[in-house]
Amino acid sequence: MRAGNTNRIRGDEAEEFAAKYLKKNGYKIIERNFRSSRNETDIIAEDDTYIIFVEVKARRVSESLSRFGRPAAAVTYEKRQRLLASARGYLSAHLTSKRPRLDIIELYIKSDGPINKHNTEVKHIMNAFGA
Repeated sequence: MRAGNTNRIRGDEAEEFAAKYLKKNGYKIIERNFRSSRNETDIIAEDDTYIIFVEVKARRVSESLSRFGRPAAAVTYEKRQRLLASARGYLSAHLTSKRPRLDIIELYIKSDGPINKHNTEVKHIMNAFGA
């Protein structure tokens, strides 16, 4: 299996885990992998007040943190702009009275094992960009 395929599979697992985390914490999942033009949002969810556009980032605790930093560090300025554009695209097509919010869910995977509740710590950064 090529590295790109492995990364995509791991990304899908991370997004599935994050969606389950959100549901468990009272959010309703509206859409996954929403595309607007060339932009994508991993998860769109909502609660009573907000419509939330979520970027999911995962790192293995063992070596990745020392080499690459926190998962949220991978959300560059350009990625933020694409996430904002995707959120605008969604909101222009789906009217809502809810306030928009941009969140990051960081997953810290403790070993080479699967992404699951025994092996993964979640950090939910609400309103990650102050927008």
